[in-house]
Amino acid sequence: MKKLLLTVAAVFAFSFANAQETKFGVKAGLNLADWSGDDADGIDSKVGFHVGGFAEIKLNDKFALQPELLYSAQGGKADGGTYNVDYINIPVMAKFYATEKFSVEAGPQVGFLVSAKAKPDSGDDIDIKDELKSTDFGVNLGLGYNFTDNISAGLRYNLGLSQVVDADDVDVKNNVFSLSVGYKF
Repeated sequence: MKKLLLTVAAVFAFSFANAQETKFGVKAGLNLADWSGDDADGIDSKVGFHVGGFAEIKLNDKFALQPELLYSAQGGKADGGTYNVDYINIPVMAKFYATEKFSVEAGPQVGFLVSAKAKPDSGDDIDIKDELKSTDFGVNLGLGYNFTDNISAGLRYNLGLSQVVDADDVDVKNNVFSLSVGYKF
């Protein structure tokens, strides 16, 4: 096991050392978020947003690694109100460039809960942060397109893998479609 870990570490270190180029950038866009699971009946999608930064590390002409740091407004709508749940998400995407401009991407994501409020149709916001788990795990699948060397767009789906509600008998997970534009420096 120790030899395997050392081999994997060496391969990654060699890949990063031989990376052709690294570009940093910013991105922002719209989310279409909802909750799924056995206990998420009656929860519909809600529109939110995401904004943050990334680094695209080109390993060669076909492959890149893209870690990101994003603020993401998620949650869902239900009869009688809206759940506004905000996260700091850290996805790490492996990108395969099928052509010079078009990429297919996939990777894990960890999210850290920033705020959570239930907003009834009438009345004040109710803080529900203590009722939700502070960490969220998911996997992302997406597509990207570089219009120029600096301007790009992406479409991504985040499939939640972990429970959102901090209760053993409740099955609710995050799901988010994201459409974003980015600018690389």
